[in-house]
Amino acid sequence: MANVFFSTWQGELVDNRNKKEDDFQTSAFSLPENYTTDRSSKAFIGWDGVVLFDKDVDVVRLAMEYAAQYQIYSEACGRCAPGRWGGRILYDLLDKIARGEGSHDDIAHLKEVCGTMMMTSKCEIGKTVPKPILDLMEHFAADFNDLIDNQKASHHYYNEEISYIAKVTAPCIDMCPAHVDIPAYIEGVRDMHFTKSLSATRQTMPLAHTCGRVCPHPCEDACRRANLDSPISIMELKRLGADYETDHGLPWQHPFEPKEPRNDGKKVAIIGAGPAGLTAAYYLALEGIQVDIFEELPVLGGEVAVGVPQYRMPIEKYNRDIELVTSMPTVNVITNHRVDAARLKEIESEYDATLLAFGTRLSKKIGAANEKTDIGGYWGAIAMLDKVNLWNKYRIGSPASNELKDKVVVCVGGGFTSMDVVRCAIREGAKKVIMLYRRDEATIIKNTTYEEYHEALEEGVEFIFYSAVEEIVDDGEKITKLKVNQFELVPDPNGGRAQLVKREDGDFEIECDYLIPAVSQSADLQLLPAEWELALTSWGTLLTNGKDYMTSRPGLFAAGDCEYGPMTIVNAVGQAKRAASVISRYIYDGKISLTDDEIMEDHLKKLKVYNKNEKIIGWMPGLPRVVSQKLEVNERKDNYKEVNMGFTGEEAVDEAQRCMRCYYISMVAV
Repeated sequence: MANVFFSTWQGELVDNRNKKEDDFQTSAFSLPENYTTDRSSKAFIGWDGVVLFDKDVDVVRLAMEYAAQYQIYSEACGRCAPGRWGGRILYDLLDKIARGEGSHDDIAHLKEVCGTMMMTSKCEIGKTVPKPILDLMEHFAADFNDLIDNQKASHHYYNEEISYIAKVTAPCIDMCPAHVDIPAYIEGVRDMHFTKSLSATRQTMPLAHTCGRVCPHPCEDACRRANLDSPISIMELKRLGADYETDHGLPWQHPFEPKEPRNDGKKVAIIGAGPAGLTAAYYLALEGIQVDIFEELPVLGGEVAVGVPQYRMPIEKYNRDIELVTSMPTVNVITNHRVDAARLKEIESEYDATLLAFGTRLSKKIGAANEKTDIGGYWGAIAMLDKVNLWNKYRIGSPASNELKDKVVVCVGGGFTSMDVVRCAIREGAKKVIMLYRRDEATIIKNTTYEEYHEALEEGVEFIFYSAVEEIVDDGEKITKLKVNQFELVPDPNGGRAQLVKREDGDFEIECDYLIPAVSQSADLQLLPAEWELALTSWGTLLTNGKDYMTSRPGLFAAGDCEYGPMTIVNAVGQAKRAASVISRYIYDGKISLTDDEIMEDHLKKLKVYNKNEKIIGWMPGLPRVVSQKLEVNERKDNYKEVNMGFTGEEAVDEAQRCMRCYYISMVAV
């Protein structure tokens, strides 16, 4: 709910112009009425309407400034005549009226151009920019006519105290935790400018090889193409630019020319070389800032390296993402370096800022009776995947098949980690692999991906849904069997959330050799000095405000799993990119601040850019989503070859051409 003076946002007309304040109607949308805690917004204007929070807003200048923002964008794009020249005409005519030199013919011309742009522009930004301008001309016609009739400038035309802050977004960009410029990298693929595609990705995502393979792609849930037929294969198009760079031995494609090392004595410490730590190091290094990364493992990459299997994330590809970071002249990495509380205090005292980016590597118990973590056959998911991946990727240790070959393996879980466990167990020669999950098939697909679940089924994993281990039975040395309860989902007669209820006739037993819990992981917080009394969440992770990622101790930041709990790679990257941005300013001025772009990101995320009920017009429906080739089951289930072979060049271009380039412009007046 937002308090507004006037609004046409998403078709909801709120007009409080002639009402007493006690009778004011509020908006149902989460509109940015406060730009920051100490700055109120005067107005918000965007792709789906206009909102006034202050009755003193100069609506003509607001329309002019919005058109000016679009003109900047359209001249850089130049993809279509209606978009490019329409942007210029909109601004010129609105500026003419705002400075007191307009005519009523200009109003007619504006309406004509707006209509043409909405009908004929090639992409959504050209189609949507006219909407709020038309809304203002319709509902505030008297303001426009007054300036024309009296040939006077609008009352804030020369007011430089008002700021107009704009941001270009898209539904997919907004849903992406790293806010990757998705339409730009898809456009690069479509035009076969793969270096351009990669540079667009690396504006906010350095791990392009990785997130082009193992991202759960929440962006696809906000793809407007889904309102027409099916979403773009956004994730798989991301890897094209990175693979092109690697396959052709090109120089690193940075989003901009890295700055020279500052050599001013300022330096940042990062604890952990996983996705969050690597991301923060990269964006700090682009600014020329010295970064030292401290990593406990003998290898870099964190859980993606030692947890995500080779068949999903080939280490030679991930190593290219890692080399992108470590090749930066201001990045220094120290491996085999465990940071405890005493060492963390030393590091914090030596550096201008410290980012905690360690993961969640402690497997949680499943909560069954007689659960003994030291009994034979009880193997935590993290330890099991460490063994699998350290051997298969680095030849460190020994094969997990020594333990798992011809054994019955039961995994309890329902997320990516559990899926990695069961699919690796198949490849290590287990006789039978079962996953027990408390929820249903639809939920496990939502937690992971459709592809991941169905590939596991093809490889022979047995899924038993609505089930949980009640008791673990052992012979004193090792696990022998599990007593399992079954549940059913019972609707709430009062219309509330359905509840899981134990079935009295559903108990059964499973004889097994190994039980691998993969229900969740927790962070090892022993490295935090007790005397610091750092604020924690109820989940046992480091508490920040989720915007600037500083902990309760000044100068100590946190991002990734240790801040949020077990999360996806793209979430960790998004947090770390923001943390690096904040740190790059903090180490020089000692203040916590966000850029206007970051503030707008947060407002748009709260407002929500994607409208799943929107009816898409002007585009041809029924274009099938391109599906990349996968290794056949018999070619993959006994080895760690990469399963997803990716698009061919022709397939990639065909899929990229389905993108509707759904850019939107939003702007706040403060």
